[in-house]
Amino acid sequence: MALKIRLSRGGAKKKPFYRIVVAEATSPRDGKFVEKIGSYNPMVDHDNKERLVIDAERVKYWISKGAKPTLRVSKLISKDGLVDKPIINEQPKKSAPGKKRLEREAEEAKTETTTEEAKTEAPAVEEAKTEASTEEAKTEAPAEEAKTEAPAVEEAKTEAPAEEEKKS
Repeated sequence: MALKIRLSRGGAKKKPFYRIVVAEATSPRDGKFVEKIGSYNPMVDHDNKERLVIDAERVKYWISKGAKPTLRVSKLISKDGLVDKPIINEQPKKSAPGKKRLEREAEEAKTETTTEEAKTEAPAVEEAKTEASTEEAKTEAPAEEAKTEAPAVEEAKTEAPAEEEKKS
């Protein structure tokens, strides 16, 4: 008989409340259990005492009898020092990038470093070009705006009398 220390869900829809129970590994999540040893309420603030209530003596007893805590429970009770903190990888091995993607990223990094080196070699020439182009853009912009505004005003004047004639 393999025992697990795990969470058993209770509470209403979208308002979970968990009991920390010792149960057989084959029994359903919310089914039959051997003993209730605590509770966990994720809806309460992190610093509240009622968030995690656990009987430390009973946890030690069941671990000595061979009960293994699940990953989530071991993470919760490791704060009290009852078990070692589990090692949780941030990125699973299955979702790690493949060989081709790693090669492509390495090539892109090389090209970026070469372009950055080229930029540092001739910054004065590029700065002069950008300053000249921005000055030209500033002088051309007002003229273009005037050209675009004038036809729009003339079209509005010609459309207004045509609408009045249709009404008559």
